[in-house]
Amino acid sequence: MFLYRVGNWCYRKKLPIIPKLFDAFIRIIHNSAIYSSCSIGEGTVFGYGGIALIIHKDAVVGKNCVIGGNVTIGGKSGAAKLPVIEDNVYIATGAKILGEVVIGKNSVVGANAVVVKDVPPNSVVAGIPAKVIASNIDPKDYS
Repeated sequence: MFLYRVGNWCYRKKLPIIPKLFDAFIRIIHNSAIYSSCSIGEGTVFGYGGIALIIHKDAVVGKNCVIGGNVTIGGKSGAAKLPVIEDNVYIATGAKILGEVVIGKNSVVGANAVVVKDVPPNSVVAGIPAKVIASNIDPKDYS
């Protein structure tokens, strides 16, 4: 997260080349693609140091999210927009969030789930493709 935060600060200040260097450091050190231009909220953490994590350069991740290793948050062919992850979302290891989707606040995305449709707030989704398996959850039960 530190490398992302510094690179993102440089990107927002429109400093040339430096954000790309931080993107390269992240790729080399963590085997991940987390671009300085993506938006990641405060308090968000990556499991296992963000190993094998891919976040599209235009994706939006909210505050206080937990993202496991080997997660992909990216586009889909023909999709005009990219995923939006709202606040307090837990994304388990191996999940794929693809295309023009919104993951609602306080939701849980199960391990290896493939999310291609919106997820309502306070829900648990799992499977391929991901389906809602629990609604109106209390986020404290899943932290």
